[in-house]
Amino acid sequence: MKRLVAYWLPLVAAFLLLGPGEWFGHNLLREQFVPHSTFFESIGLCLCVAGAIVACWARHLLGENWSATVQLKDHHQLITRGPYKVVRHPIYSGLLLIFLGNAVLVGDWRGLLAVAIVFLSFWRKLQLEERWLNQHFGEAYREYVVRTHALVPGLI
Repeated sequence: MKRLVAYWLPLVAAFLLLGPGEWFGHNLLREQFVPHSTFFESIGLCLCVAGAIVACWARHLLGENWSATVQLKDHHQLITRGPYKVVRHPIYSGLLLIFLGNAVLVGDWRGLLAVAIVFLSFWRKLQLEERWLNQHFGEAYREYVVRTHALVPGLI
C-alpha cells in the first residue's frame, strides 16, 4: 500500500495532468508556459525521444540487475558504463525527460506540475536505492557517487 501511495499514485496523477486540456477548463493550469507552435512541439518530441533512448539504454545495461522494487539479485553488479557513467539513475532521468517533453508538447503549466510530481516520486525512490546501493557496494559506491550526479549531469 505504501508503494502505491508513494510511487504509483503520483505517476497516475502526472499522467492525468498531461491529459486533454478540456479536463482543466480555464484556470492557471491551462495557462501556457510556451506557445503552441511547431517549434516547441518539435523540441518536446525530441526530449521524449531522447528520454526514451536513455531509459531503454540504461535498462538494457542493467540486464538482470533490474527490478521494479529495490532488491538484491544474485551476482548483483554496480553498473558504471554508458549513461551510468554520467548519472546514477539514468532510467529515472530518461523518464523525466519523457515527462518534460510531454510538458513542452502540452505547453501548459499543468505539464510542469506533472514533471515536478514525477521528480519528487523518483527522488524519494532513488533515496531508498542509494541507501541500499551504499550498504551493498560500500566504498565502490561511495567513489561512484563522488564522480556522478543522481539525475541531471552537472546539477542534481
